Amino acid sequence: MLLSRKTIATPLIICVCILGVGLIQFPQLKKLINSKKSASLETLNKEIESESIRLNFLKKTPTFGYNNLIADLVYLNFLQYFGDDEVRDKTGYSLSPEYFEVILERDPRFLAAYRSLSISTSLYAAMPERAIALSEKGLKSLSPSVPEKSYYVWRYKGVDELLFLGNAKAAEQSFATAANWASNFSDSESQTIAHTSQKTAEFLSRNPNSKYAQIATWVIVLNNHVDQRTQKRAIREIEALGGKVITTPEGNHKIVFPPKD
Repeated sequence: MLLSRKTIATPLIICVCILGVGLIQFPQLKKLINSKKSASLETLNKEIESESIRLNFLKKTPTFGYNNLIADLVYLNFLQYFGDDEVRDKTGYSLSPEYFEVILERDPRFLAAYRSLSISTSLYAAMPERAIALSEKGLKSLSPSVPEKSYYVWRYKGVDELLFLGNAKAAEQSFATAANWASNFSDSESQTIAHTSQKTAEFLSRNPNSKYAQIATWVIVLNNHVDQRTQKRAIREIEALGGKVITTPEGNHKIVFPPKD
């Protein structure tokens, strides 16, 4: 009896997916991490170039329905890349948006990825325009309830717009939308986000160039459960704007704001 087309296609798809996973685990990034202490800058840059080629390949590779799996694995690769401070100090963070082009194209509802996108691409790679563009594209696939707490994406976007582009008007609209989406839910976290986002939007509408608003936005970054590097950067920025950060024995942060401008 002849095998059905579906019977033939299923193992073929599995093989292709296994191949895809193998490509995602391409040894270049691992080699880069293992050799970081002795590698020259030229060698590191060649490895980065190879990783860039791999990511460009993944952008064009069909996933046969395994979009979420690909997104998860590429995100793990990104965490290795971003967390390697020693190499990043030498080569920078220019690949950050390339990772998220793959991740968010495959899974635009991957909520945690948007926070990492904002931190890595806007804050460290100094490409806020790319981060905002990727967020805007991803937001087309989101709604107030899908995924849960999707209002955070609007807050991350508002942070990038205010702190890195100085676009208070766009930030105001992003925070207002975050407030609107969060207000659909009755839990305490959502209600707190709705309230603070609305207050931020209202303040920006009255004081678009306010240092106070910038400090308040850096506080959002500080409170987003970020890594120590990002915490230190946020504290430096707050203090440069005239604020003061007091760290409690429990590890929490209290902010002393300067007089409102």
